[in-house]
Amino acid sequence: MTSLKDLMTWRYATKKMDPAKVVSEEKVEAILEAIRMAPTSSGTQPFEVFVVTQDAMREEIRKVGWDQSQITECSHLLVFAAWDNYSAERIDAVRAHMEELRGENPMITQYYENLKGAYLHRESTVNHDHAARQTYIALGFAMLAAAELEVDCCPMEGFDADAVDQIMGLKELGLKSVTLLPLGYREEGADWLLPMPKVRKSRETLVKTIA
Repeated sequence: MTSLKDLMTWRYATKKMDPAKVVSEEKVEAILEAIRMAPTSSGTQPFEVFVVTQDAMREEIRKVGWDQSQITECSHLLVFAAWDNYSAERIDAVRAHMEELRGENPMITQYYENLKGAYLHRESTVNHDHAARQTYIALGFAMLAAAELEVDCCPMEGFDADAVDQIMGLKELGLKSVTLLPLGYREEGADWLLPMPKVRKSRETLVKTIA
């Protein structure tokens, strides 16, 4: 595979993974680096990613994840968890980190003061929704990185987020689970979706040009 189109054609939402095949730590780290490097609004990166390999925890997550087999059959389960809210402390930490790398700059200070003025008065649900949307940018980067490495994955929203939060103790960390991404390898001949053609809207249906 050499082109982006080839990668996107090769990948699919893998429904059946081979539990005997393990993704190398080198490849997992490359996917995590793609997540780390993904852009986010105002550079806040308002989420954390948990790499779950513990069998017992994955069994519990599967119970509240519509019994999707990939959760336990994958090699590594990534759990994307977004901030439950923006706070002055969290925004100040982003600014401090940026100044550590780029040096102090009045423009940076003012920008993040303005950000606090815009975010901190909003309802926590609005802020969490905004943070959650940032995780999907990173999720897309993770999926493309996985395809480049010929690692299969399947993005999932089909789970009880409150139950996953409880299983993983996320509430105490000020986080809420948003999406799951099992990483592994397709089980040839056992996945009903693999031989199916991709179904996508035509360009004419999806894209409208305003000139």
